[in-house]
Order: sequence, then C-alpha cells, then structure tokens
Amino acid sequence: MAASRSLRFLGRLRGLGLGRLTGTTSRRIASTKPPDTSLFVPLPTRISRGPQGNVGAELSQNLNKAEALKVLNKFYKRKEMQRLGSENGLDARLFHQAFISFRKYVMETESLSVDLHIILNDICCGAGHVDDLFPYFMRHAKQVFPMLDCMEDLRKISDLRLPANWYPEARAIHRKIVFHAGPTNSGKTHHAIQNFLAAKSGVYCGPLKLLAHEIYQKSNDAGVLCDLVTGEERIFVDPDGRQSTHVACTIEMCSVTTPYEIAVIDEIQMIRDPSRGWAWTRALLGLCAEEIHICGEAAAVNLVMELMYDTGEEVEVESYERLTPMTVLDSALESLDKLHPGDCIVCFSKTDIYSLSRQIEARGLECAVIYGSLPPGTKLAQAKKFNDPEDPCKIMVATDAIGMGLNLSIKRIIFNSLVKPSINEKGEKEMDRITTSQALQIAGRAGRFRSAFKEGEVTTMNRDDLPVLQEILSRTVDPIEVAGLHPTADQIEMFAYQLPDATLSNLIDIFVSLSQVDGLYFVCNIDDFKFLADMIQHIPLNLRVRYVFCTAPINRKQPFVCTSFLKFARQFSRDEPLTFDWLCRHVNWPLIPPKNIKDLVHLEAVHDVLDLYLWLSYRFMDMFPDVNLVRDIQTELDSIIQIGVKNITRLIRASDSISAAATAGPDDASINRGIRTNRRINMEGMKERDYSGSRRIRGSKALGYRVVVCEADIPERSDDSLSARLVQQGQLTAELLQQLQEEWSASHSQGCQTPRDAAAQDPSKTTSKGLRKKK
Repeated sequence: MAASRSLRFLGRLRGLGLGRLTGTTSRRIASTKPPDTSLFVPLPTRISRGPQGNVGAELSQNLNKAEALKVLNKFYKRKEMQRLGSENGLDARLFHQAFISFRKYVMETESLSVDLHIILNDICCGAGHVDDLFPYFMRHAKQVFPMLDCMEDLRKISDLRLPANWYPEARAIHRKIVFHAGPTNSGKTHHAIQNFLAAKSGVYCGPLKLLAHEIYQKSNDAGVLCDLVTGEERIFVDPDGRQSTHVACTIEMCSVTTPYEIAVIDEIQMIRDPSRGWAWTRALLGLCAEEIHICGEAAAVNLVMELMYDTGEEVEVESYERLTPMTVLDSALESLDKLHPGDCIVCFSKTDIYSLSRQIEARGLECAVIYGSLPPGTKLAQAKKFNDPEDPCKIMVATDAIGMGLNLSIKRIIFNSLVKPSINEKGEKEMDRITTSQALQIAGRAGRFRSAFKEGEVTTMNRDDLPVLQEILSRTVDPIEVAGLHPTADQIEMFAYQLPDATLSNLIDIFVSLSQVDGLYFVCNIDDFKFLADMIQHIPLNLRVRYVFCTAPINRKQPFVCTSFLKFARQFSRDEPLTFDWLCRHVNWPLIPPKNIKDLVHLEAVHDVLDLYLWLSYRFMDMFPDVNLVRDIQTELDSIIQIGVKNITRLIRASDSISAAATAGPDDASINRGIRTNRRINMEGMKERDYSGSRRIRGSKALGYRVVVCEADIPERSDDSLSARLVQQGQLTAELLQQLQEEWSASHSQGCQTPRDAAAQDPSKTTSKGLRKKK
C-alpha cells in the first residue's frame, strides 16, 4: 500500500525552513545578461547614386572626401566615442561594424543627407568638433542594427521568468497535484490510470506513441471511451468523429485549453530533457484539470514543489516501492555461450546490436531486436515474439528504447556497455557513462510484476564493467533541479515584427541570447529547430508556416528524411498539394523487403518520411490531403520492415559480403575465388551468385528498381586485362564477373537484343565505357 503525505505550500516557509527558502530565492534571481552581439547581423546600407540633387552642397559646398575620411578615422579612434557607443548598446564589435558601414556610406554616397553633409563640412573646415558626428553615427548604426532601437521591447518579449502566467485558463482554477513517486515496476502509473479511468473526463500525457496507444487500448477495453492523439495520428472512437471524454496523447499534443477532471502526466523526470523538457513544463503548468496525477522518479518531487509554489496549488506525494526484487549479480556474463532464456542484452549503438545478434544466431539461438528508429509496429512485433512462451525466440538485443513503453518478460538485463552518447544543454555530443537514473530505468525492466519472471537480475557483459555498474546503481538519483522551456510561435512572431529582416534561425538565436529565466528553468536545445530553419530559409514561406515546419520531429542525421523535408517545404511554397501519387514517386513506392542492412536503414528512413507527411497533414490538412492512403502504405511498410528485422542476421551477412567484396584486393583468394596468372583472372570454379544481391545500388534505387542486364551488353575479357583491373580497383566483385561471363556465354546460344542494338550486335564495339555504365 502506498504511503502518502500532504504538503501545502501556503505554509512553505514554516515547513521547509528559512535556509531552504533563502537558497531557493537566491537561485531564482535572474540578472539581465548582456546580449550576444555576435548574433546581430548588420543590414546592408543603400548607397545613393544618380542625379538626385545635392542640397547639402548647395547650402554649403561640395564635400572634400579626402578630408572627410580623415575626420571619420579620427572619430573612430576617440575613446570617448567608443564609450558613448557602449552606453547606447554598441559594444566593441558592433561599434566597429557600424563604423565600417558608416564610413562606406559617407565615402560612396553622392548625395548625403543635408544635416550630415553640413556637419561634415563644418568639421573639415575647422568650424566644428569631430564629436559632433556621434548623433549621425548612431542614427546610421540603428539602421544597420535595427535591434538597437527596440532592445527593451525584445527583452520584454523574451522574458521567460514567469511561465506559469502563460496559461490563464489553468490559473483560473485551483488544481490539486498528486505526485506518484517511485522506481520502475512499482505500480505508480497503474494507480494514476485507475483515477483516470474512474473520472468523468481525463487526459493521459505520455512520452511515446506506444505508451499513449497502450492507455488508449486499455481504456477502451475497460469500457471507457478514449481517443488517441499523437503528432501523426488521430483516432476518435465515436463513429461520427466527436471527441470522447477521455483522450490518450503524446505529451506535446495535450491541450492546455480543454477542461478535464483528471490529467495524468507520465515520466515527469523528462522535464529536464535538453530537447523535449518544455513539453512536460507546459503540461504541468498549463493543463486545465481539477486533479493532475504526476508519475515518475522521486528525484523530481522537489522541483515540482518549487514550480507549484508559483501557482499556489496543493500538492500530495504518494511514494511507492518496487513490487518485485531486483538483484545485481556478482559475476559478468563474459561469453554469449552463457545466455539463458529471458536474457536481454542492452547496447547503446546499432552497430553493437548488429554484431551481437549475428553472434547469438551463430550459436543456434533466435533473438529479438529492438532499437529506437524501428517503427512502433515492428517494436511491438518483436516484443510479442520475445514474450510468446511458444516462440523459440528467448533472447533479446535492444537499446535503451526498451526503458519505456514496452511490456517485456525479461529475467536478466545484461549491459553490453556503460557508455552512452548524449546531447547536452548546449547541443554538444558527449560520450559518458550512463547515469543512475538511466541505469535504474533500464535495469528495472527485469523481473516485471505479472510477467513470467518474478525476480529480476542485472549484470554486465564485461567483467571490468560490473563493479562500475554496482557503484552506479548504489548511488541515489541526483535531484532534478531545472525544467525546460521553449519559445512559442507567438513570441517569435513578436520578435519578427521588431526585426523583419532577420532569418528565423537568427531570430531564435537572438531570442535565446536575450531570454531571461530564473534558476528553475532553462531554454531547451534548439539546434534541430535552427538546422531545419536554415535548410528552408531560401524557400518563400510565411513565418508561422516556417515555424511549424521547423518544429517537425525529424532526425536530422538521416539525409533522405532531410531531403524529403526540403521537398515538402518547396512543394508547399508553390501552393501545390502533396498528393499520394507525388509522395509515392518521391519514396519510390512500392518497396521490396531489404537485402542488406543499408536497405533496412533506408526503409526506416522512408517510414520516418511517411510519419513526417502525417505530422504535417494535421497542421495543413488542405495541402496534405491523402492521409488515409499514406497511412495504408505506412502499415504495409511496417510489415516489410518486420520481415527485414526478422531476418536481420541474413541482412548483416549480406552487408558484410558487400563490404568484403568492395575492399578485397586481387590476391584475396577467399573473395575472388580465382587464380591470378599474368595479371589475368581464371574464373573457372566460381560459384554462381544472384546478380541482384551482388550489385551495389545507392539510395532508394536499391529498393525500387529492378536491375535488368542483357547478356549482349557484357564484353569478353580483353587483352588489356580490364576485368582484373576493375576487380583490383574494387569496382567489380569476382562474383559479378562470374555472372557476367555466364550471361555473355548464354548470349551466343540464345541471342539478345538490347536498347543499344548496334553495340549488342557487335560485341567488339562494346567498350569499357559501356561496362562502366553497367557498374
């Protein structure tokens, strides 16, 4: 039975103590930081040329440009002018850039403004002082750097110190906050969901589509009508499309204006996530629910208390203990020969997954494979295969993607490594040991309640890692101290109003530079947003559309997905709907099962492209009209990927064969299977291989095109040993040469007509150039 305690924040000073409150107050003070002026891009000045009339010269005299240059340089060197510039927002960098532009304007403009012309003339004639130029210099500087004239307005727009005030609907009601705190497999989410199901209306907010789908399914199975809302999908159980009283959604998709009786926020510890933490902050501060049930690690309790202090709301904490025991073993696995049914090896790279799965199946064992970039359907299929007691697959190889959203019957978690790549708050990639929180999240998947294994075990693959893992798991989880924030579209639009000539990426940079947050918050990493903004900057889109496109959840490390994103934006800008036929041509549909790992990775990228289409379709329905058709082929593609993952070891072997053939030299007998004599290759005794499996085709062509080779196109080996040179250079494999030789031999007996009839009729006319086209 969960223990519970109630904390009321109206008596917070007495309950928490003066020292704690004082420390919190000092941590929350936000000072006004100077802007990062390296982000300020100077606007080009307009140089006036042509016969517009020089009124200044008519009132005084023509300006001596040589003397004017001396005056300008003297102005620049005066420390007093630089100090005045600093007081007006021009640091040394901006002062220099503004002066260069000002000098160019004065020297190249044929007709200066009247007042500037007269002042310069007076100074050149000794009737004025060089300091008299400062007002005119500042006037020009504000034209070059328009943000100088509206800096205070920009600071007010980017002030993020009171995010609770962004949600007036939530502040209009008095909410009760219930925190279900505990480790994995403690039943905390179960208790929160029971409140959700018993309520008249409710919303569940989870970090993954799989979790949202699980609650959607569980709710409807219990007779509580519940809709599903994710970034790429909307399912309304009412046949007429009316919204149900309950909804399960991914956290980014929750509504902060719809009233509910109960709201559930799952995995609250992700509020500190460098990229997605803002979504948990928004849900926590903005949901309009009478009761909000928060589920997650106890390390987030104090932070939630701090955040709720600003809203003046009641908080109740319910603590839970793990339902089944978990033991850290005294010995490492060390050998795959020691694997037992129910084992799950956790890796932090797909390369390790490929390697281990092949080694496991080489020992006659079947294994399931799960990693983050697999479609949800494939993950569920692999989980079902592993959980099925009748299925011979009893071993799993996975990344930390199993940490949330999948119910797995695991007896023992085996860490293949304790080092994981991550992205810090600055957007920098780091390789570091997993944290205690991460280790507990993964290890907690062993010995789940109501699974086939009532007790969980944890160990490592390598002996040296085991004491490190034991030390990591023995620590207490570091308290979560900050919550993520992200600039909204409205804030960026207000910025753009002040800086109409700035790019979206530059607007975001300036916003973050000027933003003020107190010690409880941080601005989430916006590198992905800026990457997409820079990619489509040249495409004519209005700011709101551009902002929405740049918030699309895509993996920028996948070139095919990024290329598709660019094409989507370009088609959208032409006001041309992205139809099903257009999309099929782009992804080269229909696709076939993968033949190697490269094909599988491409299929995963295509699935992400279809996800991107569906995500955009719910924001621009008229421009992405064929949602149902795209969802149908995505389901079919998921099935194709499932075939590939089911045969992943065969794909790995095929990829290894291609790599070995590409890197093998002419002396590698195991690859060439030929005998080198006088720099020529004897192809006798070579085994016949499937041509389509040997030929290397890049990109989507490997999935959508069939290679048709006619025998008449293949030349015989010439006296210059062309075949030997091509194999030596790695441009052809011995297997491919064998296939070509067989096809060439067959052409003499059967005859063949090709599109290049002349060359086919006379093999002597088929040169090496023709062969290159076939490679």
